[in-house]
Amino acid sequence: MKNGLLILACFAAGILVGKLGWIPRALGDGALDLSLYILLFVAGMGMGFDTRNFRIVRDLGWRVALLPMSVILGSALGSLVIWGLLPFLGHAMPLRDVLGVAAGFGYYSLSSVMIAGMGQPALGSVALIANISHELITMLLAPLLVRLAGGFAPVATAGAAAMDTCLPVIALYGGERYAIMGVFSGMVLTMLVPVLITGIFAWF
Repeated sequence: MKNGLLILACFAAGILVGKLGWIPRALGDGALDLSLYILLFVAGMGMGFDTRNFRIVRDLGWRVALLPMSVILGSALGSLVIWGLLPFLGHAMPLRDVLGVAAGFGYYSLSSVMIAGMGQPALGSVALIANISHELITMLLAPLLVRLAGGFAPVATAGAAAMDTCLPVIALYGGERYAIMGVFSGMVLTMLVPVLITGIFAWF
């Protein structure tokens, strides 16, 4: 929990610095990309030290696909529950919109832009907030999630972010085995985000 609070404090400090304009925007974007690359390199190096980790995916075979499929199914079921509760809270929404937001799977930069580009800028903002929550929840609550539900829990909550920004946290609290599973799950979900969002708004 201490690390989670530290992450939250750093995030809040970043918001403050950006809001006050102490650092040029271009420099801030470059620092963000650089820090992400460093995190990915260190996480990958940690997995590469133990070559046995790469046997996990091979040993599981087709069963490795069950993880991202479970995330998709869980997101869909959760969306149905929320959609049913929204009228009682005075904020009814079409089922299509709720499913479309959930189909972002934490890939907020793409999902929010796609949904806004479909003529729904307000819903795009909702998608941004909802999907960035995947990262924040995973980074802040990863130790608790692992303790309560096991190593797959932060992989599931991270969604598409399990393959990049949340990978170091998953590796730290879940272990290298779950980090490898997170890379695979995040990769599959990332590829499916544009397909599912487009399909949902085209078919519903």
